[in-house]
Amino acid sequence: MSVEHVLFDADGVLQELPGGWFAAMEPYLGDRAEEFLRETWSDELPMLAGRGDYLPVLAASLERYGVRTPVTEVYDAVWKNIVLIEESIALVRTLRRNGYGVHLGTNQEQYRGTHMRTALGYDDLFDVSCYSYDLGVAKPDPLFFTRAAARIGADPTTILFIDDTPRNITAARTAGLKAEQWTFPHGHEVLRNLAALHGVTIRPTS
Repeated sequence: MSVEHVLFDADGVLQELPGGWFAAMEPYLGDRAEEFLRETWSDELPMLAGRGDYLPVLAASLERYGVRTPVTEVYDAVWKNIVLIEESIALVRTLRRNGYGVHLGTNQEQYRGTHMRTALGYDDLFDVSCYSYDLGVAKPDPLFFTRAAARIGADPTTILFIDDTPRNITAARTAGLKAEQWTFPHGHEVLRNLAALHGVTIRPTS
């Protein structure tokens, strides 16, 4: 079946944290920033699937590492420090004008997901948004993609998924979607060519 929908990951595809996560945490933790982040990312996993409240977990981790800055201040300065990749956003709009369903498929806990939906305007940008905390399952579980396809209301084989992580690509294909690995440093012409392999036109049409 031909592709009728494109499902986009967020981080690394549509948006970035300037300088990266480790640099963002260094003002609070110095050379322990990487250690802290790897620990809190592990702690966050249940919240990505909608189970639990992340801020108290993050607050406890910060206290354990001796950080006295309020958790909401750290969260706003790091987790909400999101910059949109404008050319990626432009391609999303082009796809919609070209008649494709364009959707978001991303692993997020509720606070960051809500920020993306509202402050970043993703609810208006995409036809359907599939946040892991809302679906109750996170990538790379193939069930994420099964539920995403059901929410979109489309046969999985009509959906092309774009993500920067190989294991998520594998999971999407296991669930029956077409999928390609891409991240914005690769260049947007590469993304256009990958989409074209599946018969998807991202270039403006006259």
